[in-house]
Amino acid sequence: MLAISSTVETVTVNPGNIAKDNKEKVAKKLSEIFKLDYETVLKKVTKRSSIETIVKQVEKEKTDELRKWMEENNILTGINIDEDTKRYYPNSCLASQIIGFCGSDNQGLDGIEAKYEDELKGEKGSIERHTDARGREIGNEGENYVPAVDGNDLILTIDLNIQSIVEKYLEEACIDNKCTDGGNVIVMNPQNGDILAMATYPSYNLNEPFEPYTDDLKQNWNNMTVQDKTTALQAVWRNKAIADTYEPGSVFKLITASAALEEGITDTDNKGEFCCTGGIEVAGVRIKCWRYYRPHGSESLRKALMNSCNPVFIGLGQKLGVETYYSYLEKFKLLEITGIDLPGEAGSIFLKKDKVGPVELATISFGQRFEITPIQLVTAVSAIANGGTSIKPRVVKQIINSKTNEITDIPVEKNKTVISKETSEKVLSMMESVVSEGTGKNAKVAGYRIGGKTGTSEDGVNTNKYVTSFLGVAPIENPQVVVLVTLYNPTGEGGHQGGGVAAPVGGEIFSEILPYLEVNQTEEVEKVEEVNTPDVLGKSLEEAENILKENGLDVVYEKDGEEVDKGNTYVEEQTPKAGIIVNKGSKIYLK
Repeated sequence: MLAISSTVETVTVNPGNIAKDNKEKVAKKLSEIFKLDYETVLKKVTKRSSIETIVKQVEKEKTDELRKWMEENNILTGINIDEDTKRYYPNSCLASQIIGFCGSDNQGLDGIEAKYEDELKGEKGSIERHTDARGREIGNEGENYVPAVDGNDLILTIDLNIQSIVEKYLEEACIDNKCTDGGNVIVMNPQNGDILAMATYPSYNLNEPFEPYTDDLKQNWNNMTVQDKTTALQAVWRNKAIADTYEPGSVFKLITASAALEEGITDTDNKGEFCCTGGIEVAGVRIKCWRYYRPHGSESLRKALMNSCNPVFIGLGQKLGVETYYSYLEKFKLLEITGIDLPGEAGSIFLKKDKVGPVELATISFGQRFEITPIQLVTAVSAIANGGTSIKPRVVKQIINSKTNEITDIPVEKNKTVISKETSEKVLSMMESVVSEGTGKNAKVAGYRIGGKTGTSEDGVNTNKYVTSFLGVAPIENPQVVVLVTLYNPTGEGGHQGGGVAAPVGGEIFSEILPYLEVNQTEEVEKVEEVNTPDVLGKSLEEAENILKENGLDVVYEKDGEEVDKGNTYVEEQTPKAGIIVNKGSKIYLK
């Protein structure tokens, strides 16, 4: 359960029905119970209006305190306590940018909550009665109660455990590599378009979406202007995986390679077909290879992809030509939005076809001087992974009618064939070589056949900022997941190259989600003893550590200061959750 509606209560007053002698007393008590400003409450209680809202969506224990006080003080009219609902998110920060949140009136403001507002909101109930301007009943008809109708339930494609795994490793990567602008990860099933996880760092608490979400913001919050607060909140609400564009860098060479193979321009293993001399001249402009100081020399296409050699892919782009190259951009759905069922999706930024000259085509061929969104890239590579068919990504897979319990399946939307199955298999084979021997070797996971491609690009012109990424596919023999890791402006000691910074994150994610998805290992590996993660929620940190260590597990926990009183500090969250099977020696993260 990711989002539910719980019963709360709303307190209103009819000022005209509160005796003059009681107004100050009522205002004082209301402000005390609900921790409100007394002067503001007094203005509402003394106002000449039929009804004023004092507080919305409060827990019943608070309103019970008010009921008891009203009875003790014989105040029977003028204060109304009505049942209401409040949106509650049991997992707090998990998948926050996907789920979104609701406003004070329970209207969806972001994410799934906003996109599927009409399905989720249901129909309001009402109490119909005849009253005068002071709220006093007229006539003897009494009240007519019209019950509310619950909204429909949504079943998401998101897998809670995969989402938890992804968020854990993304946060670690952004902190360890000092990614000043955060990062995101998408995990997609290329066979049906299901988004199994989509994480953005930093995230925020869905139950407190308007509160500061970092230590720096918490310290400065009271000194910030309203505009600055709004800007900070909107930045963390933003789902970068679908709303922000970036230069994909060398990951995009997969698209160039696919088009060249499909057009019969080259093949994977023509020995010595290409030669890297450290750069290539295009229309009088010399474009360097990233390893211009030690050229790659003689290469096949496979070697060129393993080495991420720019000149080879520039040459392929030249042979394809602008017209043909852009036809593949269209086929891979890179010139339009994917249509994923989330709000705020951005489109790609490419030069118009008739404006593309030789230099522009050259830079596009190796992934620079244009921008796409992470979801567009994952969707395009999913077509390579599934045998050549373009597929629409989705987050909601079923809708359950609240009245009838009838289940409506959201259909999988497959589009036309982009490349042949033969081309798909060739590209996957080369991607496997990238991970086994090339720039993506830090993403290797023992026992599994994984393919991938690393990428590094500038984040804008002359900004001295970089975007580093890794895109992986597994298992190569029958791809079940495509994983894209994107890290924005890593400034840590590890540098900013995709192979050194993003690929290890992809490997860590694969190492947990492939066993969880019960993907069979294709190679014999040394058997590691597995254990069932014990439940340590609610236990003291001291007790939790003992239990986990007895099970052969390592403990990692958040701490505000240097010293922690382990006997009087209690566990609120654990990742992985209880019952998940992990290898002995795995880290269990406690909060």
